[in-house]
Amino acid sequence: MRTTGDYLPSCDRANWLALDIGGANLKAADGCGWCHSEPFPLWQARRELPQAIATILARCSPDRLAVTMTGEIADCFADRADGVREIVTGCIEAAAGRPVFIYSLDGTLIEPAEAVTRPLAVAAANWHALARLAGSLIPTGRGLLLDIGSTTTDLVPLAAGHPASQGNTDWERMACGELLYMGVERTPVPALVRTLPYRSSRRPVASECFATVRDAWLTVGGLPERPQDQNTADGGPATRAAARIRLARTMLLEPADFSDTDARQAAAWITELQCRRLTVALKRQLEGSEQATAIVTCGHGGSLAKQAIARLDGPMTVCSLAQSLGDDIARVGPAHAVARIARGEL
Repeated sequence: MRTTGDYLPSCDRANWLALDIGGANLKAADGCGWCHSEPFPLWQARRELPQAIATILARCSPDRLAVTMTGEIADCFADRADGVREIVTGCIEAAAGRPVFIYSLDGTLIEPAEAVTRPLAVAAANWHALARLAGSLIPTGRGLLLDIGSTTTDLVPLAAGHPASQGNTDWERMACGELLYMGVERTPVPALVRTLPYRSSRRPVASECFATVRDAWLTVGGLPERPQDQNTADGGPATRAAARIRLARTMLLEPADFSDTDARQAAAWITELQCRRLTVALKRQLEGSEQATAIVTCGHGGSLAKQAIARLDGPMTVCSLAQSLGDDIARVGPAHAVARIARGEL
């Protein structure tokens, strides 16, 4: 659980709180500098969502709630409509009489009743709000938002400060390369590689989630250790020592036979292949963006973003939301964007 910023009741129009409800994380921001992020496995704890939201609301006492979501795709729901309905209902319950609005893909905040009747207008709309925030950093010309999160990567074309995507829905965006189901934490290692180096040989990788790419990035230093965070493949701590054991298991090796050097070798190969895949996706989007020369980066995959961008051809201006807003707010970028939209600032 991460919280930053003091809640300031005196902050002008600070009575909005925005929520970004994902399948694995729950994020909140008020647009004034306060933000919060915590793991929340929606597919396992869907009934606990109202209480989790109510706990957040109790910390900052907003008057109104603005919501965006991606959690409706979680496999605990029958379909997106079912997911949107349950998430919206949970927000209304937690709000306890406060007005609730849902962010839609046309850039407006709509009433819950309309959101439930038009679920595809609000499903997975958080990328659109974030793209509007990114566009404010490059208000002219063409650019690209690169948002690397724990589970997915968004590559959103920008034009004159606004989203200029080819697709709107998850399936449309994935088909045109604007959404990659690849992040820097939850992606299983076998989703990226079939073999890994082990000393003088190559070993096949078991098609089981013994390790995720988070273990690779922990090992190479691209993500910080978080001993209290157990959102890992085996429920162990997010440390380099525990990551070594998880990487050994993915090759069915005994941890005692897998040294720190072995782990670094395997991790370097995993991160390299992930970087190659992202570079290809970036080039595809930039080539189709009429000479886009600026990229806005966001999310906590900064190490991956930096390595992939360095492999692009030609000059590229890079703007970082983390540098502009701070690491914590950038991590909850869509929630911060929706809060600022609700406050009339974006």
